[in-house]
Amino acid sequence: MENISNFVELKKSNKLWAIGSIHSNLKSFISIKEFILNNFESNDKLIFLGNIIGLGHNSKDTLSSVIDLRFNLMSKFKLKPDSIIFLRGAQEEMFSKLLQLQLAPNPTEILEWMFDHGVNETIKSYGFSENEVKKVASSGTINISKWTSNLNKAINDNPGHVQYFLNLKHAAYSHTKKILFVNRGVDVSRPLSAQNDCFWWGYQNFSTMQQPYKTFLRIVRGYESKHINQLEISKNNIVCTLFKQPLSNNRILCGIFSENGEILDLFENK
Repeated sequence: MENISNFVELKKSNKLWAIGSIHSNLKSFISIKEFILNNFESNDKLIFLGNIIGLGHNSKDTLSSVIDLRFNLMSKFKLKPDSIIFLRGAQEEMFSKLLQLQLAPNPTEILEWMFDHGVNETIKSYGFSENEVKKVASSGTINISKWTSNLNKAINDNPGHVQYFLNLKHAAYSHTKKILFVNRGVDVSRPLSAQNDCFWWGYQNFSTMQQPYKTFLRIVRGYESKHINQLEISKNNIVCTLFKQPLSNNRILCGIFSENGEILDLFENK
């Protein structure tokens, strides 16, 4: 497969755990974290489906807690690095672009758009003000470069954060090719190796697909923009969405799956 570094094949797994979009909801994640620490087993795999950061007020601390979970599981079970996977979501994509703001042809407009989509909360969690960066965005390339350098330094001051942003994957799948994990969607007309940014921006009518995508009988994703008030997941659906609106409900949806695509369990934070 082309560009193989963007994808992870999950080799011979016992159970595949997947966590939907967290969106900096630290309190709810701590509940999920405790459950995983108490129930994870050897040969299990864990996939974070993107959007760990953004929208909520605790991006930095939530990411640190996620990294701590990874450290504890890897230490306890002597896991290989590819046993815990982090997928790129829209929030991570936007934040990565923010770190290159000096390269943007229209930085002020791009910044406003990102802030409208929750990236402002992430920079605030690292100690930067919205007004400061708005002023910097209109002050020229040199000043923007200085600001992005300071933000990079702040990220580097938090153990594991730089490595997190550098190692995000586009998708993960079982070695059986029966179950696929993504952030938001897949362009079903293209192979995985030819996808654009549908993984985190979505694909039209993806939720309603009724036929398997290639060999994948189940696609598990971590975000859906629709307003869903209840856990509307059927064991007969191709697409299993581990997310429900509105964001104010503070729920984090998770699932446990077999490598052949069966749903073994669905749960959310207490």
